[in-house]
Amino acid sequence: MSAASAPAAEAVQGSEPLLGLRGVKAFYGSIIALKGVDIDVYDGEIVALIGANGAGKSTLMMTIFGNPRAREGRIVFAGRDITDLPTHEIAHLRIAQAPEGRRIFARMSVLENLQMGATTAEPTHFAEDLERMFALFPRLQERLHQRGGTLSGGEQQMLAIARALMARPRLLLLDEPSLGLAPVLVKQIFDAIRQLNRREKLTVFLVEQNAFHALKLANRGYVMVNGLITLTGTGRELLARPEVRSAYLEGGRA
Repeated sequence: MSAASAPAAEAVQGSEPLLGLRGVKAFYGSIIALKGVDIDVYDGEIVALIGANGAGKSTLMMTIFGNPRAREGRIVFAGRDITDLPTHEIAHLRIAQAPEGRRIFARMSVLENLQMGATTAEPTHFAEDLERMFALFPRLQERLHQRGGTLSGGEQQMLAIARALMARPRLLLLDEPSLGLAPVLVKQIFDAIRQLNRREKLTVFLVEQNAFHALKLANRGYVMVNGLITLTGTGRELLARPEVRSAYLEGGRA
């Protein structure tokens, strides 16, 4: 199934995407990183973007948030053009991001990190949302007053995701949530994403190098190569594609 001709998932055909990118180009100086990207993410979906290191996946995530700014094309969220909005205004539209490398506040406690995530949400929900995070990631409750920088890699990833969720997002952007984690922690992180989607109908746009786990989880997926979308389809369709298997899955199931 080609990127140009693939339809959206059956359940969402005919509706407007929650997030839509059309012809998005982004540059670092004179170097083009995104070469005209078209992507749709529909309400209630998990959509995975896979590709090799340096393909432009993280640049795409950052471009949605305005850094770097899209030099060409349009980014539309919930019917509103956000292409030129400042990053802080985009965050107030109920889009949250757990970035690559976690980027937690290392000197702040777990609680203070979660408080930072909640700054764009209604304050009256804070205690309730804190309990939701503890149910999702019990280790965070155990580490509540511990500095973020002293947590293990898996705990830091849980904190990065929980911090994003404290904003009560309608769309969660996850960039490489399994990076550097042991398989048992990878499973825990992906199980949490699945729960959020099923129980809370949270829409998730996921960037991952672990293509096997990402495509098993996703309703639909896109493959990016050198700043271009080269394939799209359901997660199951992409898992079955021989070119996807040879490039991203061989020996990668563990």
